Amino acid sequence: MPDATVEERRARYLTTLLFVGFVVNGVVTVILGPILPILRARWALNDSQVAWFFPTQFIGSWVGTVVSSWVIARAGYRLPIGVGYAMLGLGVAGLATTNQFAALTATAIFGIGYGLLTPGTNLYIAETGGQRRAAAVSLVNFTWGIGAVACPILVSLALPGHHLDVFLWMVTAASSAIALAVFFAPWNRRSEVSSPAVARDHGARKIPHVGIILAALFFIYVGTETGTGGWVAELAKRVALDAGNRYTILPTFFYTGLLVGRGLAPLMLRAVRENNLVLLALSLAGLGEIIIQRAHTLAVMELGATLAGLGLASIYPIYIAWLSLWYRERARKLGGVMFSLAALGGAFGPWMVGVISKHTDSLRVGLLVPLVSVVTMLVLVAVLRREIHP
Repeated sequence: MPDATVEERRARYLTTLLFVGFVVNGVVTVILGPILPILRARWALNDSQVAWFFPTQFIGSWVGTVVSSWVIARAGYRLPIGVGYAMLGLGVAGLATTNQFAALTATAIFGIGYGLLTPGTNLYIAETGGQRRAAAVSLVNFTWGIGAVACPILVSLALPGHHLDVFLWMVTAASSAIALAVFFAPWNRRSEVSSPAVARDHGARKIPHVGIILAALFFIYVGTETGTGGWVAELAKRVALDAGNRYTILPTFFYTGLLVGRGLAPLMLRAVRENNLVLLALSLAGLGEIIIQRAHTLAVMELGATLAGLGLASIYPIYIAWLSLWYRERARKLGGVMFSLAALGGAFGPWMVGVISKHTDSLRVGLLVPLVSVVTMLVLVAVLRREIHP
């Protein structure tokens, strides 16, 4: 009994630490969105050129994810998560540079940090979440949403007084503190216990092409989220030329939708099956993307961004829960493939928005990429739902 009590205390401490860390992770993950117009103006870049910051971040994330999956399978979660937070802080500090190449390098560094720490955090929470794993993963991503919502607001507060560098160094300090806490935390190797729900759905992993569909969903989802959150501030700036710095907080509405949706997800999952919730949520996200497309005022764009965020909120946590549920112990290795594809999707989505915008001379056309991605996910989830629940 004392050993069990110690394990429970360790699990609670680790869970709390990972939840707090994910707030900082949320700030860093979305930081390019609100400062994109600043980077664009700093070096007089066009849409296609500034769009390279996104693949730089998420290709770095892909590298970190590949390394993370290898380390997790051999040494557990401590090392990749701790190093990830250290690199997160180092990379953010580098965004204060006036050299474009140095800023791109810094972006790659915090991208690698994100890739190192995010898979391990999600998989650890899923492993220890038992039958409520989807709700647990939604809650940890809820804390990520707190940081994502706060980031554009903090950037908008820092800009008038030219304190952006101070804000970046504060994020670096917070990331470094989390890294130290992770390294010195009393980690355990506890994983989920077998349950009837796991036993029932265990055969799903043997259905042909289910894994391929799940991999595609990981890839498409992250590209959709980063494509929307990363470019919506730039569209707002072009829509409302006389709105001052108000455009910088437009991503806040998107990430507030994510935040609220992930907070509500555990309650929704008590009444709605996961696959049905995903279909409903994707439909709402599609509506939000359409409103963003058609908006000609900031108020309407804010509504569309909020609905898109609400719709996307519960989707990724459920995908992670499906991975853990269907593949169990193998999820630690297969997670590397899934999260790597997610990182590549995060690079491809916003980059594709920028490229299409450049060639069509219309950011609205470029933002059709997230809308098409939502429709594609609807089709894939409908197929997956039929395969698993005939």
